[in-house]
Amino acid sequence: MQYLSTRGQAPKLGFADVLLAGLARDGGLYAPAVLPDWRPEGIRALRGLAYPDSAIRVMEPFTAGAFDNTELAAMTADAYAGFRHAATAPLVQIDANLFALELFHGPTLAFKDFAMQWLARAMNRVLRTRGMRATILGATSGDTGAAAIEAFGGLSRADLYILYPQGRVSDVQRRQMTATGKPNVHALAIQGTFDDCQRIVKELFADLAFRDEMRLSGVNSINWARILAQIVYYFVGAVALGAPERQVSFAVPTGNFGDILAGYYAKRMGLPVERLIIATNVNDILARALSGGRYEPRTVKATQSPSMDIQVSSNFERLLFECSGQHPELIRALMADFSRDGSFTIPSPILERIRADFGAERIDEAGCVVEMARVYRESGLIIDPHSAIGVGAARRALAASPATPVIALGTAHPAKFPDPVGRATGVRPALPAHLADLMDREETIVVLPNNRNSVADYLRQTARALA
Repeated sequence: MQYLSTRGQAPKLGFADVLLAGLARDGGLYAPAVLPDWRPEGIRALRGLAYPDSAIRVMEPFTAGAFDNTELAAMTADAYAGFRHAATAPLVQIDANLFALELFHGPTLAFKDFAMQWLARAMNRVLRTRGMRATILGATSGDTGAAAIEAFGGLSRADLYILYPQGRVSDVQRRQMTATGKPNVHALAIQGTFDDCQRIVKELFADLAFRDEMRLSGVNSINWARILAQIVYYFVGAVALGAPERQVSFAVPTGNFGDILAGYYAKRMGLPVERLIIATNVNDILARALSGGRYEPRTVKATQSPSMDIQVSSNFERLLFECSGQHPELIRALMADFSRDGSFTIPSPILERIRADFGAERIDEAGCVVEMARVYRESGLIIDPHSAIGVGAARRALAASPATPVIALGTAHPAKFPDPVGRATGVRPALPAHLADLMDREETIVVLPNNRNSVADYLRQTARALA
């Protein structure tokens, strides 16, 4: 399979090269040139399969040419062997026609583990085959960093650097990044917001001389492999509720737009998805964009759902690319407007195509608390603030279309956010046994100013790719 840059000025690449590239050299994001077409019988054949076996079937067409079937099977089985639930991604009923897909049973208790555990193994295999080292750079609003550090820690072929906004992640999220004791992973606290961290990462990738010098690669959802691995659980969740004979909708807590974009690709492949509901907190750029057609960031507000405190959703560019009919000239023009003016207007035909598949719901801070309390009171289930926003949006979708079941993605374990969960439910959730001593582990904290030069200097001083 070949992959195209959304901006059309970088070469087409196969999967292995896209995996290592992360961001395209023209600043765009890689997307598959053609999507596989899943017929009903193929979807039906996923019934009863273990999660890794479903993942192999979904991912194989996208990775063809990079791994043989034996390699893909071995990597995928190993990636999900450490998940602490027999179903890997269990589906739990909350209310009539309302379900939660629990995606937090991986090693760092967040949905990011599904992609990151697989990505680390795939990347290490490609690097080893090519006799290369890489400097892997990423930004996090909390969960991506912990998942990446857990997945890449100790790997011989890669050094990992994760930028996170100082003081804007939970204590558990921070310690999962700073208390690992693994020498090849580095958590860098940036004196700014997540959007600042993401901007620095993109600027360093855009500096092609630095990029080549450091052999940069990426683990954020700018990397297509992250999106690919997340497509799988949409198929798994929908099949559990009767697909392909039955349509389902999904409500997805959304910040950088990667997770719900995976659902869009699943629908494009043939999965019978009625609606994809973008669930946002008060940092609601995506809800505003769908409502008024203007993509315009505002000041980031700190909330009890910090992983969603994002105003620049990188993966929205991939959606614009697909809904424009893969029109890179248009994407370049929109991104130029954004770079110059800090905003852009979504062309009407593209906006209508987006609205055909997506809805959006904004759940404010009070609504998030109400939802955590309601779910605990009515079902006995404790959910974290991010998942609560997804469930709140799902309820609104059900009110509009009650016959179609809605799956809300449960994106994080409640113990990652014990303070807001405790205030809402009266129960302070404890960390699972494998993380019980996390708050006692020694931290290594590196604080850097909010500029690219400070980060570049730190990488040059510590990365093994230069050795």
